[in-house]
Amino acid sequence: MSLLRSDIWCGVFVRRHNDLGNMCVVARRGDPIAGQVFIEVDHLDGTLSLFTPAPMVSRTDEGAGLVFQQRFNRAEPSKVRERIAREIEFDPDLWVLSIDMRGDDVGIDVIK
Repeated sequence: MSLLRSDIWCGVFVRRHNDLGNMCVVARRGDPIAGQVFIEVDHLDGTLSLFTPAPMVSRTDEGAGLVFQQRFNRAEPSKVRERIAREIEFDPDLWVLSIDMRGDDVGIDVIK
């Protein structure tokens, strides 16, 4: 299985959402080749959701894209940002994408 470079995947994600009318930005740049990607979703109602990379054991060989798990669902912004800050201390190479959208479909593969 071959994954895209992180910088290319993030660029495509940001552009696709901006084209759909969702404000999406790279809030933090990480390692361009293999940095982990976190997605912070602002639901524009005072809550945030956070998607983080899924554990390798939960992934299948069927898809070549990134697979995520939902860490927080419509939580207080301080909790989500605190979690991101802790992860950056552990892994300074991670990417953070920030998107503003009212819905819940971020358009990524999420494990249950």
